[in-house]
Amino acid sequence: MKKKVLLMGKSGSGKTSMRSIIFANYIARDTRRLGATIDVEHSHVRFLGNLVLNLWDCGGQEAFMENYFASQRDNIFKNVEVLIYVFDVESRELERDMHYYQSCLEAILQNSPEAKVFCLIHKMDLVAEDQRDIIFLERESDLKRLSLPLDCTCFRTSIWDETLYRAWSNIVYMLIPNVKELENSLHLFANIVDADEVLLFEKATFLVISHCQRKQHRDIHRFEKVSNIIKQFKLSCSKLAAQFQSMEVRNTAFAAYIDMFTSNTYVMVCMSDPQIPSEVTLINIRNARKHFEKLEKVSSTPPGIKLGI
Repeated sequence: MKKKVLLMGKSGSGKTSMRSIIFANYIARDTRRLGATIDVEHSHVRFLGNLVLNLWDCGGQEAFMENYFASQRDNIFKNVEVLIYVFDVESRELERDMHYYQSCLEAILQNSPEAKVFCLIHKMDLVAEDQRDIIFLERESDLKRLSLPLDCTCFRTSIWDETLYRAWSNIVYMLIPNVKELENSLHLFANIVDADEVLLFEKATFLVISHCQRKQHRDIHRFEKVSNIIKQFKLSCSKLAAQFQSMEVRNTAFAAYIDMFTSNTYVMVCMSDPQIPSEVTLINIRNARKHFEKLEKVSSTPPGIKLGI
């Protein structure tokens, strides 16, 4: 099943840099050598077995943008599942940026009225920390108003911290067809193993695609931080011709396990009882794999399947 995703925004807004970090294993400092996108770059990213993201990275130079709304209008904006529009928070042409965004919305309404719309207020690291909330909320308010009658979800992002992973995890979450069934199974699994929290990561990008939380945690950004840290660790392993497979972190207060789960996912299981032997948790993870492999198929899973734990 293919899902068409449009990645749009003015030239220099950071579209290709974020795509390269999330999907092509770049680190932030390496994106400086990326050139401008010429016209449209297509890439296909496989998620969870049968789900394929058909990503259209659209060059943001003025000539290309005008062409998208004229001769290429039907080709670009038909059958779109998600529009991601990236704004450079420090752009000196905000009025023109908004004009192009509204042109995109008009084309989406005409050709793909059911599409979900996301706006990323990007390069927030360039804004003074005490001004970030103020500026983001102002932009969010303006964009939500301009987007009507479509609903627009906004995120603040930077390639230098975990905010990029938070935004893309939320976007991908909206595209997973059986995500509720996946979450129900994670809750069942967490209850059976008595875990405080269970996270499911997509294998290649390490985006969080589902989670179950049974105990409160004070850090609301922990998912994205873990994604960022483990993704960087995986890249370090690959540079040494080593393959990351699993990790265990343990102290007197908790134990956490990250392990390959299915052919397309990793799982993280957090326990507040460090006295539970590692072997028990790892056996439970292994026994749950078969069930979650079945859930990765886009086709509906027959009722009555139980976790083999």
